[in-house]
Amino acid sequence: MSSIKQIPVITERKGNPLARVFDEFVRFCRSRSLFILHYCTGCGAIELPPAMTSRFDMERLGIQPMVSPRQADILLITGYVSIKTLKRVILTYEQMGSPKYVIGICSCTVNGGMYWQSYATAKKLDEYMPVDLYIAGCMPRPEAVLAGLQKLMDRIHSGEANSWEDYFRNYDYYLGNQQKLFGENWQTPTDIITEAKHYDLIGEGTLGKHTQLLEQHQKPLEALDMRLGHDLKEPTE
Repeated sequence: MSSIKQIPVITERKGNPLARVFDEFVRFCRSRSLFILHYCTGCGAIELPPAMTSRFDMERLGIQPMVSPRQADILLITGYVSIKTLKRVILTYEQMGSPKYVIGICSCTVNGGMYWQSYATAKKLDEYMPVDLYIAGCMPRPEAVLAGLQKLMDRIHSGEANSWEDYFRNYDYYLGNQQKLFGENWQTPTDIITEAKHYDLIGEGTLGKHTQLLEQHQKPLEALDMRLGHDLKEPTE
């Protein structure tokens, strides 16, 4: 007969029975109160005014525009993204507080659209930042935009819209694709690695050869020195 010490003992930990209910309530409230920051990069921006105004009225769904990335929940990329514009898109995305969501509107954000052969445009948006939802079309109608937003709301409510976590867990992959376009000395003011530690989202893909390259070239960003084209001198007699 085996010793009693060899018999496995299973202990059951009882958690708070209201925790799951509270989490679901938080997700419900979050999905019904969304601020969008519409980065109008291309022709898809034409569909946003009718989606916002009285005919379709996205505010009745709890979605309204926001002018600052600091308070925005959704980043709308409305069309093709040039390489120069992509820098600003990434800067905007990294300034948004988490959880945050990205929607790519028009086929240009999926595969480059009609600009797929252009050397000056980024072809796949999800290679440089996580994208929660694509709304394909050239251009998608306001009904399609609202349908996409409602789809995102459902995913937030069900707890499936967690793509923002991928940016922290796989930061080395996204940073590597950014460095291919912008050069090895590319950096942003946001410390993504520190944020990943804050959210406890350090993964196997957070650190790597591209983050090591960033550390070699990273230096404190300084404010621009604003001066006139020539020094002003006092008038002489």
